[in-house]
Amino acid sequence: MTVPRFVEKKQSGTKLTMLTAYDFPTAKLLDEAGVDALLVGDSLAMVVQGRETTLPVTLEEMIYHGEMVSRAAKRALVVVDIPFPINHHGVRAAVKAAGKIIKQTGCNAVKLEGGAEQAEVIQALVTAGIPVIAHVGLRPQAVNVMGGYKVQRNRDELMADAIAAENAGAFSIVLECIPADIAKDISAKLTIPTIGIGAGPDCDGQVLVVNDMLGATSGYVPSFVKQYANVADSISKAVAQWTDDVVAGKFPTDEQSF
Repeated sequence: MTVPRFVEKKQSGTKLTMLTAYDFPTAKLLDEAGVDALLVGDSLAMVVQGRETTLPVTLEEMIYHGEMVSRAAKRALVVVDIPFPINHHGVRAAVKAAGKIIKQTGCNAVKLEGGAEQAEVIQALVTAGIPVIAHVGLRPQAVNVMGGYKVQRNRDELMADAIAAENAGAFSIVLECIPADIAKDISAKLTIPTIGIGAGPDCDGQVLVVNDMLGATSGYVPSFVKQYANVADSISKAVAQWTDDVVAGKFPTDEQSF
């Protein structure tokens, strides 16, 4: 999967698939399963590190996880988030950080939160040869300004952000937690793919946090998530059985010994 092929899927009417990935074995499984894109999201702060928000994750941590995912992916497009607050430090800082991400992880593109207010940064990154996915609607990095993780309903503002991001050169846009009818209108207006998360069925593709989708969470699951497995339950049962076997002297047996 390349950036042009990713964009062409919208023109052909083929829905795009994207899941988050934070480590080599998970990324390898997702890649082999045929997912179009792997997002090394700053959500790793919450999903992997157990933090309350995405804000604490560092550039070095994003690179660490991004390199593992890129090494595992043989066909999927790999995208790495630019962590807070780098893209607000100005064009030079954003290009420097994104360039470091691309060079050290081997990923194909970066994602940054924002639309109209980030147009200058998006344009600079694209000019530097760094493909960009924008992100409008609910922006987790702005959770303190937005007053929590709330559905964003300002149609004019959302449309303006999406159009500005496309005009600046973004090759795709994530639409997060916005009403389905607004997401549908934005998707119809843009020539680049929209990737929805809590934005209804009419986006050009969908993205979920892989732990949410697989039922491997340790807490709250958003209402827009459909769980396709219950990995947490499977792990708990397997560990309990192993513990019982060890205590009872049933593991290891001669078969597991040298």
